[in-house]
Amino acid sequence: MITKIKIGTRESKLAVWQANYAKTKLESLGIDCELVKIKSEGDVNQITPLYDFGVSGIFTKSLDQALLNNTIDIAVHSFKDVPINLASGLSIHCVFKRASPKDVLIFKEKNINFNKNLTIATSSIRRETQWKNKYPNHKIVSLRGNVGSRIKKLEKNNWDGAIFAKAGLDRLSISPENKLILDWMIPSAAQGAIAIASRANENEFNNLLKSISCNSTFHCVSQERQFLKLMNGGCSVPISAFAKIEGDKLVFNASISTLDSKNMIRVEDRFDCNDLKAGEKMFKKILKNGGKKILQELKKENEKN
Repeated sequence: MITKIKIGTRESKLAVWQANYAKTKLESLGIDCELVKIKSEGDVNQITPLYDFGVSGIFTKSLDQALLNNTIDIAVHSFKDVPINLASGLSIHCVFKRASPKDVLIFKEKNINFNKNLTIATSSIRRETQWKNKYPNHKIVSLRGNVGSRIKKLEKNNWDGAIFAKAGLDRLSISPENKLILDWMIPSAAQGAIAIASRANENEFNNLLKSISCNSTFHCVSQERQFLKLMNGGCSVPISAFAKIEGDKLVFNASISTLDSKNMIRVEDRFDCNDLKAGEKMFKKILKNGGKKILQELKKENEKN
């Protein structure tokens, strides 16, 4: 019987908030929990844009290693940061109910004018390409760091605004006066969801984690990640995927863009809410609608680098 769990987390305020959320859920089952804070490569290097790292898992590798070394029992992640291919020996059996998947623009001028040549900060290639596709005359600058440090950088620099995940702002109770929810922007796969990674062979742990997981969220983000895997996507590829359940349907939106933002394919479809191949079907649909050519272009660009 499990009586104590060591919970691994990154050191940022948001990561600790998410770990404490998991801790509360587990403690409600009568389990004693301890947080173990671990630095990640993504936290140490806050200058390089995410898409320039060239590898996946910069926010999760240190926690993966701690799990495999038995330093911790479980690791709490923002699910969008978790690589499609998990480290050998690890698994995910718990995803909490999804918070808002939306992106938010925080801006300086009260009456921001999008017809002007604005400067917008983000290090996400997904956000950059969607923004430049909509506002081709705007300038995008790189912005790395945790939520708090990114807001401070926005205040100090001569930028007009910066893009954040709404879930992160909400979890930290940050609500700037000048903000705009970007309803038109398709989120990253699994954005707004918290996942718990564990050792794949720990059946007792994994059964416990399944008991506190949100089945509908798990299903939606699994289809998004299935789509992402088939598209061979990660932080360096401008791909979006968002699925939600409406009644008896799974509504799926996805996009892919060239790196220069000039060619973007956006698709939407509806599937049975229990469809286990919705992600695969969306992959085939986006290829049919012009995504295949863009994928080939992105592959050529990647080979150059």
